[in-house]
Amino acid sequence: MAEPKDPPADETPMQRALRLKKAAEESRPKPPRGGKFQREQAQAKLMGKSKPWMSR
Repeated sequence: MAEPKDPPADETPMQRALRLKKAAEESRPKPPRGGKFQREQAQAKLMGKSKPWMSR
C-alpha cells in the first residue's frame, strides 16, 4: 500500500475531504475481477435478462 503523503500547505477543507474520501475508497476490498461471476453478468446482459418484460 502507498505511503500517505503529507497534505499540501495550501489545501482547502474541500480538497482535504476529497483526499480522505479517495483514500478510504482505495482501502476498501475490491470485488473479484474476471471469472465466472463477470461472465454470467455479461451473458445475462447480452441475452436481455435485465429486461424481464421482454420474455414470453
